[in-house]
Amino acid sequence: MYRPGVRVTISALPSWLTHALRAQRGPIPWNTMVRAALTAGPLLLASLLLGQVSLGAFAAIGAMLAGLSDRPGSRRSAVERIGVPVLVGATGILAGTYAGEYSGAVALTVLLTLVGLVAGCVSAAGPVASASGTQALVAVALGAGMSATDPGWARALAFAFGGGWLLLIALVQPAPGAVAVAGDLRSALRADYHRFDGERAAVAAVYDAVAALLDATGTPQAVARRAALTAALDHAQDALAGPRLRRYVRSGTERRLHAQYAAALPLAEAATALFWTGDALPARAAEGPRRLAAAVRAGTHTGPLPAPSGNAPGLRALDDALLRAAEVFDRPEDSRHPGLHRRYRSAKDFVRAALGPGGREYGIRVAVSYGVSAAVAQALHHTYWYWMPVTAVFLVKPDLGPLVSRVLSRAAGTVLGAAVFAGFAALLPRPAGLVALVAVSGALIPLALRHFAAMTAVATVIVLALVELGGAPQAAWTRTGETMLACAIVLLVGHLPVPGQRGGGVRARLERATDAADAYLRHVLSGSDDRARRWMLRREAYRTLAEARTAIDLAAAELPALARHAEGTADVAATLERLVDTTTACAVHLDDTGRLTPRHTRRLAELCDELARGHADAGLPRPGLPLAG
Repeated sequence: MYRPGVRVTISALPSWLTHALRAQRGPIPWNTMVRAALTAGPLLLASLLLGQVSLGAFAAIGAMLAGLSDRPGSRRSAVERIGVPVLVGATGILAGTYAGEYSGAVALTVLLTLVGLVAGCVSAAGPVASASGTQALVAVALGAGMSATDPGWARALAFAFGGGWLLLIALVQPAPGAVAVAGDLRSALRADYHRFDGERAAVAAVYDAVAALLDATGTPQAVARRAALTAALDHAQDALAGPRLRRYVRSGTERRLHAQYAAALPLAEAATALFWTGDALPARAAEGPRRLAAAVRAGTHTGPLPAPSGNAPGLRALDDALLRAAEVFDRPEDSRHPGLHRRYRSAKDFVRAALGPGGREYGIRVAVSYGVSAAVAQALHHTYWYWMPVTAVFLVKPDLGPLVSRVLSRAAGTVLGAAVFAGFAALLPRPAGLVALVAVSGALIPLALRHFAAMTAVATVIVLALVELGGAPQAAWTRTGETMLACAIVLLVGHLPVPGQRGGGVRARLERATDAADAYLRHVLSGSDDRARRWMLRREAYRTLAEARTAIDLAAAELPALARHAEGTADVAATLERLVDTTTACAVHLDDTGRLTPRHTRRLAELCDELARGHADAGLPRPGLPLAG
């Protein structure tokens, strides 16, 4: 009941609802939007001119799904990030087409359920695996459900061409602001500058993040800035780990960027140690990292760097790291630091992640949601039954947000998209108007990715336009009803008990983060002089902790019936974060003095004991930390 003078704020609402109301922020991704505008619409137009509307629809769908994987990163990492899911999706189109032709309804439903189980388990192995699993499920349903006017191999090639076309544009398109940084167009299009612009931006962002942390030290913003530094290091690590045609041969520019990234690791360590002490720093301390960031972007030397003043171990470590960075920038060497490269999973690690608690739980839910949606849709004798299982695929993905948030956003986005399409369809000429609508909607996908409801609305407009271009009558509101039914199925399946412990994905990530923190702490306390290994272990500790934090935040925003399975994990993650920060401060102090102060040892012991209690309260295995009582 409304009361005058009482204002309800978003913060007062339950977390499962506030998550659905939040959207990501950031600058408008103009370059990505240009790529999207040059894919689905033009491909569809070309297919109309050639009289191959059906194949054009598959090419447009391939481009649209590839656009979902077109996230910030280097050009080389885009080959894996975009290319692998496209190839998996094309294989799914091929398999789905022939399965739809030669299987009855029951056999097809069983087959789709098995595909859902495998794809769901595999999706737990990482971002690229998750995108590949999603495209496989969507492609199999589309191949099996869409009328087979073309052979399966032709559909698969069209799908792959659509996704490959977007990848090609991503590889050749100049980066935004390249001319301003390089000084002129000729320099901006220089082969080495153009090829590594994503890596260059990522490494420069690390130095900017170091400077931002130094500026914020001693203020309430310091914790968020330290987390931002971890995110920048993770992003640069991934950007530099893109594929090479010849594994052990690098260009001079690539060697320089790897060396500059390696030089940022001791700077990040020193900045974290200063953050741990909590003392405010003079503005002069952040000037050096900022000049290094500018030098990375411009590909120039740094010139004189201002040294921070002070006698604290952290400031001396910062001064030493700046000196080493200046030497690297002046005389780049081929750094083979082990922490430079992303953690590629071996086959054993991949299988362990897929068959672990998180992979099994996700796989079962995907299989049930996908199979039941397909069975219900086919039982309704609907010609376009593929809509429901495709809807279920996106609804059941945990990396798109909490379950109830996904359901609310999908429902709202579908209604909005159907209404927008119905309005435009009544006014636009055929077929040119629908092609233009697909082109405009495709260009909006990168912007719409900031919220699941917006992404759903844009995708709904595109799919409905493709269906009508294929000769089907308007079915906007029919699709809305089917979406609501799929939402109900996924919401029910998401709350059903499954074998094993609930919240397996969160607990598995938290256990990996604890193991990484333990390895880092033991290395520091061992007194080893191997700094390269220390920096690698530090990177692993912070990276696994960030992954655990993300999973915990998503779990906390679920409905209470699901959120309770992750109770206590947020406190464990917070303790782990403080432990890794303290370990970093200890490492810097040991480098400077060769021994730890009572403050360091007391704090380490307190955090180890606190972590052991937190693990017990959260139902996690007791950690074997060296200082736990």
